[in-house]
Amino acid sequence: MFQESRIAFLYCVSPVHMGTGTAVGGLIDNPIQRERHTEYPMMAGSGIKGAIRHDYWAQGKDNGSLLNRLFGPDQSAAEHAGAVSFGDGQLLAFPVRCAKAGFVYATSPLLLARLKRHLGLAGIKADWSIPSVESGTCRILNIDLMTDNLLALEAYELEPQLDPTFKPVADWLAKNALPKADDYAYFRDKLEKDLVLLSDDELHYFVVNSTVVEPHVKIDDISGTADGGALFYTENLPPESLLFTVLMASQERYKRGDSSENRLDATQIMNTLVNGNDNWQALQSRMVQFGGDATTGRGQIVCSIVGGQQ
Repeated sequence: MFQESRIAFLYCVSPVHMGTGTAVGGLIDNPIQRERHTEYPMMAGSGIKGAIRHDYWAQGKDNGSLLNRLFGPDQSAAEHAGAVSFGDGQLLAFPVRCAKAGFVYATSPLLLARLKRHLGLAGIKADWSIPSVESGTCRILNIDLMTDNLLALEAYELEPQLDPTFKPVADWLAKNALPKADDYAYFRDKLEKDLVLLSDDELHYFVVNSTVVEPHVKIDDISGTADGGALFYTENLPPESLLFTVLMASQERYKRGDSSENRLDATQIMNTLVNGNDNWQALQSRMVQFGGDATTGRGQIVCSIVGGQQ
């Protein structure tokens, strides 16, 4: 069905709320999307595709025809399918407060194994292996992260192990997962030296308990004070979170009975989406707004895409 595939990394520049609707019970009224079996934060592929489609529609350029050719018709969806597909966004690295260096990028064997599996499916070579790690310990690359020979994350202390075999992972991510612009040089360097490998159990604790939870209060227009019946709490992924998704393309679809002439093949579809043309801004290194609360600066994500002809 799909002839071209890439891996798109999604780097959160602001808090991001990809919601599930109103929760029933619990302290958080508007939780983020999570995988059922792991409780790791995720983003549904339909939401990713919708956010990117809307971003291109909002440019206001004369690209309506191309938009429908790539993403499918907006009104008459039964006419033909779109030529691009987005998989679910899966977590790769989660920012965790650290006593040294402000925060670290925390990952785990499961997250890295998922990425390596999808890289292989997309035909992308990754010359690195995944070290094992036991609960209560972690793998680090930067000795300056330690305090009294321990790594202090939030209120917890772990036994760190300097592991040079983990460095190829950090180097590869720093090179490929963030934009190459000078504006991101600090974060590429930090990802390269402050990536920390936690056990799957300990990473689970942080991704469940260390998200951004914000209170929202309605202000009464007359009194200027809080409306007592309109307080709710919204969960967000924190800034500096890193996810990835699979981006796939097929040859252009069209309505049965229409001419097949001048239709884009899968390579042309992918190159148009990723690299852009005269009427289409490249998705590569582009900032896109995902999820809710856009008017309060939430949902800003920058895309970095690997695969194909680099």
